[in-house]
Amino acid sequence: MRDILPLMIEKADPDKTNEMNEIAELWLKTNLTGQDFIPETYWKSRFEDVKKMLPEADIYVFKEKSKIYGFIGIVENRYVAGLFTDYKSQGKGIGKSLIEFCQKEYDYLELDVYVKNIRAVSFYLKNGFVIDFEKTDDETNEREYRMSWKKEK
Repeated sequence: MRDILPLMIEKADPDKTNEMNEIAELWLKTNLTGQDFIPETYWKSRFEDVKKMLPEADIYVFKEKSKIYGFIGIVENRYVAGLFTDYKSQGKGIGKSLIEFCQKEYDYLELDVYVKNIRAVSFYLKNGFVIDFEKTDDETNEREYRMSWKKEK
């Protein structure tokens, strides 16, 4: 992959079924590898629901040509429903580009991240998020942080 350019980020079109399917597959693969402390059956059981919910979010994809290497989903103009990067492309600045893009577009962002996902927690802290509180995810019974970021005025 060549150097990352911001123009590689674009809003996904919910009417493009192939694109939505590729995003859903990336969601599943990333969760299976990055959240391995959650049973695989949980992620697979959520897959169809996630596919149905994707069009409800503002989804920004990081693409090169027609391949999607990462995406971020924003719900209700503030909640980061997920930030996912293809496993083989992690550490190349794709997630950082996506979060910085959204930090320019939105004044406030919040998200939930599993405490055990140390890499993700560290990523968000490095990108200006703070931990607001800790809670338990009702579906997985895992501890998670609510984190937020606010644009400086």
